[in-house]
Order: sequence, then structure tokens, then C-alpha cells
Amino acid sequence: MAIKSISSPQNPLVKRLVLLKEKSRERKKTNSFLIEGKRELSLAIKGGYTIDTLLYYPDLFSESEAQAMSRYGIAIIEISKEVFQKLAHRDTTEGIIAVVQSKSHDLEGLNFRSKNPLILVAEAPEKPGNIGALLRTADAARVDAVIIANPKSDVYNPNIIRSSVGCVFTTELAMASSEDAIAFLKKYNFNIFAAILQESEAYHTQDYTLPTAIVVGTEATGLTQVWREAATKNISIPMQGVIDSMNVSVAAGILIFEAKRQRHFK
Repeated sequence: MAIKSISSPQNPLVKRLVLLKEKSRERKKTNSFLIEGKRELSLAIKGGYTIDTLLYYPDLFSESEAQAMSRYGIAIIEISKEVFQKLAHRDTTEGIIAVVQSKSHDLEGLNFRSKNPLILVAEAPEKPGNIGALLRTADAARVDAVIIANPKSDVYNPNIIRSSVGCVFTTELAMASSEDAIAFLKKYNFNIFAAILQESEAYHTQDYTLPTAIVVGTEATGLTQVWREAATKNISIPMQGVIDSMNVSVAAGILIFEAKRQRHFK
């Protein structure tokens, strides 16, 4: 198969892809985004994402490897060092960048792994590093799904993809308003455990063996009132130091793994 090549950073396609890398608005408009790196690409394929185009820099990624990707029906383009540097978000990428179709991430599209699901809900997380860490925590615990309520960030932001180490592609993920998320959880009879300091009970005294949603908020403002009112129980982690909060992904990890312990890590 003959492979097209692009050598100029001023190429119109390259300019469009730069917008895709840098602008959330462009990603939403085109329903597509960029992935870079072998691991991230393989996880996207495993997660059922459609890869439209693969761009590769031959000094770092061989033509034979690129040709092998054509069996997925992917357009292959060889790019120069200058183009690669223009498009790459990371210095250590292995010479491949892919254009990938977004998913919708609707609540009703969630596919729970078990009949007794455990899910993580994060309300309004903003920092890409925190979102990525939450997704890695969810992957480590093999939760059934993650819901981002009142989302403030585009999950296909390159920093979220990087900080999640590709878990954004393999995690059952939905985004919705807090109100819609609560309605969804109540429809499917979830017990809702909201991580809140005030009027709460110690997390380890609760029963997480039924369908469970563990809900965490931002470190700055915590959860909104709608979650406090909707919760089956407000829970907290006893703090023994000077401060009264911890990183949201750390807190989520403690709560989720207590639930997994009670479920005998099933």
C-alpha cells in the first residue's frame, strides 16, 4: 500500500490537527481528537474506539509497523520531524499520532460489568491531573463505571489522556449533570454514598455490598447540595492531621478499595 507523506508544518491537514490538539471547541465540533503513543493507541483500540488516521515519524516508528495498522482500515501518513514536533504533545512519544473518533458518553450507554455494580462519581473535577488519577484509580479497582457530573473539562484533553495513562479509553465513562446522574442512580436502585465532612459517618462503618455509587467532589468546594440531599448516607474519612482534606483521587481510592474489600475484591 502506498503511504502518503507530509513534510511541511504549514500543510492544511497539519493546521487542522494542531487545532484538534489545542482546542476543546474543535474536538467537540469534529467529534474527534488526537492520541499519541503506542500504549494509548492500543488501549483505544481495545476500548472500541474508531481510528481514522495514523501519522508516523519513521525515525521513531517503522514503516512496517505503520503498514500493519492498515488492516484496521486506518489511513496511514508518514510525517517529517518538523510535523511530528508540531503535533506531539509529549517529548517522549514513540513517533505515532492518531486521529480518533470521540464517543458520546451518555448515561444510558453505560454497560456494567456485573449485576451488582460499583461506580465512582466525581462532581465537577477541573484539573486534568486529578481526572486522570481518578480514572487510574477506577481502573485499578476495576469499578463498573465512572460518571463525571457537571463536567468542567473535556475528557479528550491531551493532559487527561496522558495523566490517565490511557485509562480514559478502557473505563466505562459517562458525563451528565448532577441532577441527571442522581436520577439515573435512583432509577437503577443504587445506594449513594456522598463523601462529605459535615453530618457524616465514618466510611468504614458502611455496607457497600449492594449496588453502590461513591461520590466525591472537588477539594476546594466539596459536593453540591443536591448530592447531600440525594445521598443514602454521607460518609467521611477520619482525618488525624492538621488539615481536613486530601487529594480527591486519594480519597476516592480509599473509599473504593474499602468497597472492594467488602466485596472480596470481586
